[in-house]
Amino acid sequence: MDVRPRAHAKPLSLIIEPSSGWIPIRLRDLWAYRDLLYFLIWRDVKVRYKQTLLGAAWAILQPVMTMVVFTIFFGGLARISSEGLPYPIFSYSGLLPWTFFAQGLSQASNSLVGSQNLISKVYFPRLIIPLATVTAGVVDFLLAFLVLLAMMAYYGIWPGFAIIWLPLLLGLAFATALGVGMWMSALNVQYRDVRYVVPFLVQIWLFVTPVIYPASTVTARLESFGLPGWVFGLNPMTGVVEGFRWALLGVDSAPGPLILASSAVTAILLATGAVYFRRMERTFADVV
Repeated sequence: MDVRPRAHAKPLSLIIEPSSGWIPIRLRDLWAYRDLLYFLIWRDVKVRYKQTLLGAAWAILQPVMTMVVFTIFFGGLARISSEGLPYPIFSYSGLLPWTFFAQGLSQASNSLVGSQNLISKVYFPRLIIPLATVTAGVVDFLLAFLVLLAMMAYYGIWPGFAIIWLPLLLGLAFATALGVGMWMSALNVQYRDVRYVVPFLVQIWLFVTPVIYPASTVTARLESFGLPGWVFGLNPMTGVVEGFRWALLGVDSAPGPLILASSAVTAILLATGAVYFRRMERTFADVV
């Protein structure tokens, strides 16, 4: 049998060119690498408590000790309003989603630099790294949430029907941490001094979020200047914190406009963060 190629047959060729312009996000790639995502989440959880004296108790001690300090200075000495609630549970219910957001943002911002050996050796969607880091914080949140349930039982506070919105509010905090985390992690690869900016940003962000004080204090002041109260919701964590108190503690604060404003800002942060992250992804292995 003659297997020689015909004279007129053209050889096949494959040309690989670098991508240019804006690169599509390709969420299907994240699903294809879901096993790697699960592995990285589990790795982050184990590393967080490896060789620690108290182990997972740190997830509870941090918000609890912060709550004690806030109760003494802001609830006791400064006598800041807590909307008729005991100040310990008022502050802790705000610290719970805030701690989840702050830790997710802080760790996501440094996740790419911390995984430089993995990034430079094998291909996978780099977005998996900050996504896994933020997701791992859900474990800490659930542990700390048990303390909140115990405090609610102690003070005789029982959630109403609004508790069904709690998963969506947690998702809003997750999306905010991931959106800002994608921006910061991509910038941190290019500019290593970003890691010094993030702790300062988180510290300032805490005081412009109604964790220590009720949002009604700020919205009333905004309205006195002729501005709508929902402007305070342009801080995406405002809607999350106020929503948590409304869903769990029955606070009559009508946080709907704040949550809507926060959701809109979060959507912008998430979309622009993903686009910028994907844009810079092709340089990570060379720069990191």
